[in-house]
Amino acid sequence: MTSYSNPPRTTAVYVDGYNLYYGRLRGTAFKWLDLVKLFDTLLAQRDQSETLARLHLFTAPALATFASHGNASVEAQAAYHRALKAKYEDRFETIYGTHSFDKSGTLLPVYLPDQPFDRTNRTRVWKLEEKKTDVNLALRMYRDACKGRYDRMILVSNDSDAEPALEALRVDFPHIMLGVVMPIRPVTAGMPAHRRPSGSLAKQADWTLSHLSDAMLSAAQLPAIIPTKKKPIRKPGHW
Repeated sequence: MTSYSNPPRTTAVYVDGYNLYYGRLRGTAFKWLDLVKLFDTLLAQRDQSETLARLHLFTAPALATFASHGNASVEAQAAYHRALKAKYEDRFETIYGTHSFDKSGTLLPVYLPDQPFDRTNRTRVWKLEEKKTDVNLALRMYRDACKGRYDRMILVSNDSDAEPALEALRVDFPHIMLGVVMPIRPVTAGMPAHRRPSGSLAKQADWTLSHLSDAMLSAAQLPAIIPTKKKPIRKPGHW
């Protein structure tokens, strides 16, 4: 029976897709991750009468030229996003930014071990930059807060660039509880931490989760085949 004295607290999750991928999923068997199931489970474990209303994934379309598997990587990413949308419809949304790169190459200083920095010794490199994701994420969180859509918000990122957005939310909307989930591996015996949890994000949050374990990711995988009204969506072979 629902308790009217303790109504469900509507919660939204905001995922920095590239921070999640490069911080936790790259090189693992967990890329076919059911993000909505992962956070449904997390909120249930927190046992604070929280309900996941919507999950927003902020990312940019993969570029075949720079992807490990070329066009197959582009198709895999698209299949993944379509699979989540097909399964969760109104509870899932992908917000796309863009990539930019200099077709003639970017001049950067050469790193030489045990040699001082020399700005005159440069070489041309491919420098791929993701654009708009940080701004899109910050604006969406703030606008959702302005519109009073959610009681609680969870940021999935370990990027300290998000600190100003969290600080603004904390100051302007103190009634909204802020959580931060950091997509990094847990520290295990004999294995050093490959990334440190962001202290600047943690200090702006009401609560944090400092890692995502293999067990959590393994328990939240999409089915290999997702039925749709048309052609079913299949898990990419190289994932």
